[in-house]
Amino acid sequence: MVGRIPVLDVRPLVDCGRRPAKAVAGETFPVTATVFREGHDAVNANVVLRGPNGQAGPWTPMRELAPGTDRWGADVTPTGEGLWTYAVEAWSDPVETWRHHAKVKIPVGMDTELVLEEGALLLERAAAGVPEDDGRAAVLAAVTALRDSGLPPMTRLAAAVSAEVAAVLVRHPLRELVTSSRPLPLQVDRPRALFGSWYEFFPRSEGAVVDPAGLEPPRSGTLRTAAERLPAVAEMGFDVVYLPPIHPIGRAFRKGPNNTLTAGPHDVGSPWAIGSPEGGHDAVHPDLGTIEDFDAFTARARELGMEVALDFALQCSPDHPWVEKHPEWFRHRADGSIAYAENPPKKYQDIYPIDFDRDFDGLVRETLRVLRFWMDHGVRIFRVDNPHTKPVLFWERVLADIARTDPDVLFLAEAFTRPAMMHTLGKIGFHQSYTYFTWRNGKQELTEYLTELSGEAASYMRPNFFVNTPDILHAVLQHGGPAAFALRAVLGAALSPSWGVYAGYELYEGTAVRPGSEEYLDSEKYQLRPRDWAAAEAEGRTLAPLITALNRLRRRHPALRELRNIRFHHADNDSVLAFSKRTTGAGVGGAGAPSDHDDAVLVVVNLDPHHAQEATVSLDLPALGLEWHDHLTVRDELTGATYRWGQHNYVRLDPSQQPAHILTVRRTAE
Repeated sequence: MVGRIPVLDVRPLVDCGRRPAKAVAGETFPVTATVFREGHDAVNANVVLRGPNGQAGPWTPMRELAPGTDRWGADVTPTGEGLWTYAVEAWSDPVETWRHHAKVKIPVGMDTELVLEEGALLLERAAAGVPEDDGRAAVLAAVTALRDSGLPPMTRLAAAVSAEVAAVLVRHPLRELVTSSRPLPLQVDRPRALFGSWYEFFPRSEGAVVDPAGLEPPRSGTLRTAAERLPAVAEMGFDVVYLPPIHPIGRAFRKGPNNTLTAGPHDVGSPWAIGSPEGGHDAVHPDLGTIEDFDAFTARARELGMEVALDFALQCSPDHPWVEKHPEWFRHRADGSIAYAENPPKKYQDIYPIDFDRDFDGLVRETLRVLRFWMDHGVRIFRVDNPHTKPVLFWERVLADIARTDPDVLFLAEAFTRPAMMHTLGKIGFHQSYTYFTWRNGKQELTEYLTELSGEAASYMRPNFFVNTPDILHAVLQHGGPAAFALRAVLGAALSPSWGVYAGYELYEGTAVRPGSEEYLDSEKYQLRPRDWAAAEAEGRTLAPLITALNRLRRRHPALRELRNIRFHHADNDSVLAFSKRTTGAGVGGAGAPSDHDDAVLVVVNLDPHHAQEATVSLDLPALGLEWHDHLTVRDELTGATYRWGQHNYVRLDPSQQPAHILTVRRTAE
């Protein structure tokens, strides 16, 4: 039923309010609604946030977003984690109604004394709700002025409509006919659910020994040797270390180098072919060490300020203990054999997918057991492999059970699939998702995609912009040289609060197994790949300095830790992308009035890795917290250079020297 004052189409709204919208503690997000009433009396609105304890915090005034649209909005900020609610309250605003009438009638002498007395009565009522220490005296002084017949009528009116009185009544309005929308759920997670820099590497390659001649069997690295890589990862500014599966690997149909179907006696196989006589999803591969070694690895990461994310791939090798103990968990073919995984034309003979339709509850229980095993060993982030190939209902039950007892545990969906599935996985509980970023390289497609991700989708699906993965080596990186790696790193780090790098990116690894393929030559998925990090650094053939600078900027600038605040600026060259992010802090600042809490970062990127590009960048200055006539000083955080800019600015970027400007902004005193 529509209330006394209609409050319609409250946003964000996830699945008609059946599922919570998402935010993290300290994140500001918009709430909007359509609010109107009959006749010509003024209405107003506000947002009410209620914390997990049900207690309402200070409500936030809304404003009409565009005159005559009846669409109202406000930015709100939950301060702690847990399940919150938000609602929109609409109300009749008798003081504003009176102000409008008085400004029309008093100047022409229409009902002057009656109108002034009506105003005095309203302000008397309003003053009763204003604390003594927050402006009550100013409102009562306006009441006295309205009744002072010795003053000119316009003087009496001016006292009642002064900026001081108006500001007091914004904080403490006189509200009538208050009508509330139904409360909508809001899940507030810890900040890592939104912001983080991820680094992926294979522990077995760190410290591995491989004979180039192939005369000696290779020797795998271990979790202990992999821990020696952690200080370098931390030095680059990463927050999360993501490990592919560390479990025993099956022998049956083991893949050889470059995904060949025949493996030699010393080939190590794919970590995603999980399970052998040594154990399954709750075991550590013997070549990597023991569970105690894993505990030591996670402890070392924590010492360095990083979290460990562990891959959870719900699939098995033919040698997995589940195959014998739970044959009902697998799909059998007409000849009685178990069907291996396929994604035609790709075949994964070394992997058995799970059949969820014969023992759904049993699979839920076992999945929870495995996840909680690793949680007990310090894992609070899981990267879930191919969640889109499992029933949505399965994940809904699993994630809800984990959230009930351990709401700090986060799940990243590796779901490069159709939009409907990706969005639904976000809605039912996944905290982050891989995205189409690796395939969005042009200006228009980047602009459209980020506009989508930072709009309504941001209320339920948080992106993680991995610039590469063991499976995805985009053609831009194959053919763009070091400049392509640099510009894509800038885009990933600046466009999204969460981004990721797979090891080897900083060494410009970009050779595909064959033309037209996105798979790496000598892919680390199927063989050991030791890297000489020290030699690369000594020779200067590493992107690590830029990656370090990007991650430091992300930590230093709150604006880069948000998603919904992205704004694109016009550049008259399709090879040049310009965008900004700005945050003002809770309740601080506004267009034209930057404060100490303002943080504005402007990024200009040359999307062409082969040629220098020039452009005139036309800035939306209010989006940067400035007025249209302002001038500004921008500082390039990558070079230290400063420039004096205005609304229209010439830019030239040579990718061989510097593919992007990352600029901090401040107003220039005239």
